[in-house]
Amino acid sequence: MAGRVEGKVALVTGAARGQGRAHALRLADEGADVIAVDLCASIRSVPYALADASDLEETVNGVKALGRRAFGRRVDVRDFGALQGMLDETVADLGRLDIVVANAGILSAGPSDTLAAETWQDMIDVNLTGAYLTAKAGLAHIRAGGNGGSIILTSSALGIRALPNLAHYVAAKAGVSGLMRALALELAPDRIRVNTVNPSIVDTPMVHNAASYKHFLAHLDAPTRQSAAASFACMNPMYTPWIDAEDVSNAVLFLASDESRYVTGLELKIDAGFCIA
Repeated sequence: MAGRVEGKVALVTGAARGQGRAHALRLADEGADVIAVDLCASIRSVPYALADASDLEETVNGVKALGRRAFGRRVDVRDFGALQGMLDETVADLGRLDIVVANAGILSAGPSDTLAAETWQDMIDVNLTGAYLTAKAGLAHIRAGGNGGSIILTSSALGIRALPNLAHYVAAKAGVSGLMRALALELAPDRIRVNTVNPSIVDTPMVHNAASYKHFLAHLDAPTRQSAAASFACMNPMYTPWIDAEDVSNAVLFLASDESRYVTGLELKIDAGFCIA
C-alpha cells in the first residue's frame, strides 16, 4: 500500500533534531524524499545549545534508513539567497518539490522592558522572517510542478494565547499565523494550501534545558525534568506536561497529504487544551 505522501518531495527546516527531525522521518516513512535543512550553529541570544552537524547527519541517515532519498544542508533560514540556491540545487536532483515545512525556530525569554534589542531581532528574524523566506524560496518550485502543494508553518499555541516574559516569541508566532492566512489567500488559485501547526509545550531540547527551566520554574532552586513535568501539566486541561514531537508530526503529515486537499488557512492546535484553558 502506497504511503500518504508517496512520491512527493518535502523541504523541512530545523530538521536536525526535535520537531523537525520527527517531521522529516514521519514524511519519509509515508513515502516522501526529504531536503533536511538546519543552521547547525549557535545564535548568541539563544541561551541553550542548538543542533550541530552531527544531529543533521543523524536525521539524514534516518530518512535514508526508511528507503527514501535525503539531502542534508546547513542553511540559515534568514538568508534568502542561500535558501534559494540550495533549493535550486536539490530540487534539480530530486525532480520536484511538493511540501514545505517551515519549522526552524528558537526560544528565549525575558521581561519586555529589559529585553535586549538583539534578542528581539533574532527571534523575529528566525521564527517569523525565516518562515516567510522558506515559503518564498519553495514557492516557485511547487508552482513549477503544476500539481499544487502544501506549505506548513510552525506557529505555536503561544501564537494564540500569550504568556508573560515571552513578548518577542508570542509576537513572532502570532505573526506566523497571520502570514499563513495571507499566503493561503494568495496561493489558493494555484492549489497550494498553507496552514500552521500550533503546538503547546513539546518534549524537545528547546524546552528541556537549564535556561528554559530557569524561566518557567523560577520558584525552584534546582528544577529537574520531573519537577518540570509537575508544573507544566497544570497548564494543560488534559493534564499532560508536554506532547511528543510525533504528535505534531502526525498533524504535519495530514496537512501535507491529499487527505487535506481542501484544508487551507487553518491553525491546527496540538495543545492538550492549552488555548481554551
